[in-house]
Amino acid sequence: MRSTQEKKLGMVTQATLIVGVDIAKKVQWARFCDYMGRELCKPLRFENTTEGFECLRETIEKLRVAKGLFRALVGMESTGHYQKTLIHYLTLQGYTVVLVNPHHTKRAKELDDNSQTKHDQKDALTIARLVKDGRFYECYQPEGCWAELRVLTATRLDVKRQENACKNRIVAVLDEYFPEFATVFKKPLTGKASLHLLKECPLPADILALGAEGVLIEIKKAVKKSVGAKKVRQLLKAAESSVGVTYGLEAVRLRLRILLSEHELYRLRLEEIEAAMERELDKTRLKERLLRIPGIGVVSLASFLGETGDLNRFSNGRQLVRLAGYNLTENSSGKSKSQRGISKRGRKVLRNILYQMALVMVAKNAEMKSIYQRLKIRERNPLKKKQALIAIACRIAKMLFSIAKHGETYNPGRVADIQKAA
Repeated sequence: MRSTQEKKLGMVTQATLIVGVDIAKKVQWARFCDYMGRELCKPLRFENTTEGFECLRETIEKLRVAKGLFRALVGMESTGHYQKTLIHYLTLQGYTVVLVNPHHTKRAKELDDNSQTKHDQKDALTIARLVKDGRFYECYQPEGCWAELRVLTATRLDVKRQENACKNRIVAVLDEYFPEFATVFKKPLTGKASLHLLKECPLPADILALGAEGVLIEIKKAVKKSVGAKKVRQLLKAAESSVGVTYGLEAVRLRLRILLSEHELYRLRLEEIEAAMERELDKTRLKERLLRIPGIGVVSLASFLGETGDLNRFSNGRQLVRLAGYNLTENSSGKSKSQRGISKRGRKVLRNILYQMALVMVAKNAEMKSIYQRLKIRERNPLKKKQALIAIACRIAKMLFSIAKHGETYNPGRVADIQKAA
């Protein structure tokens, strides 16, 4: 069986025009080479517009005809979102687009001239020559429900970050003006009663002014069942002995109302996004089988598939592990042996999703919990807690791939067999 590198080199033939593009926000540079890395014309400067993309296409076609080349292989760095419009355009035009790791470009730019000089034209040529040597990976542009899940996953992550930042600002205000509130209500931003009190009477002076009966009346506005007289007494006692500051009270009441309104908006947005994720998950035809796994939820599964895309494009589960950057690396030389660690060369969000899934699985999935415990106490090479969780994350990726790819169903007995063989 041909290796992945051999397959890549097989894409570069004497009839291939290699195009290296250095991506930027407004202006790009392209360099054109043959299969030996020899430049075929002067560098092309083009803008990130329809006219600029057409100029690139016309140049590629003129060179193909003039040099008798049958295909063009366009390479560019994976640089956030800037390259996506050009990839979309070139793909629609029928060109093969591949991506080069920016880390490789940085390392290879000194090979030709032994100089640290860096500029866009030089980077474009370096990219083209990396493509010539097969130092690239195929570009995957998700479509349909897979594209929807990817965008929804990114959107949910952004909203979640904003929500967490808002929570931190609310906590900072309480720490300054009413630090004892969190000792009475352990989760002040999740309970209906505590949220209502924060909106209507958030400060110690407000609580004391209302008294026990007034606080109970306010609580009943938010919840049908009373929190209880004991909780109210605790809140009054906390207000009486509060060490919170007593200046700028009107302004802080306004600030809290704004922050709480913002927090509520983020919660509504998350509910909307998660409902959309579930709808798109239905379209993948994987929801029913994969959600049978104890510890796998709708949001985590939708986020996982949003990052990976269609699992049928992978040939084995190890590719998913590498995509997440969980593949092991070492740095050994001669008699010197280093400890192995994960590469972290992959999709950071996918890596975090799998880790969060592992945390839930070892708590709710009996089979995974058993494997996790065994990994920590085995005689040979026992793992630390975090290492064991990463090992579980890798197993989850492989398990999800196997079930999705081969149409299998979750079998607890098979997970136990994997434990014995590990």
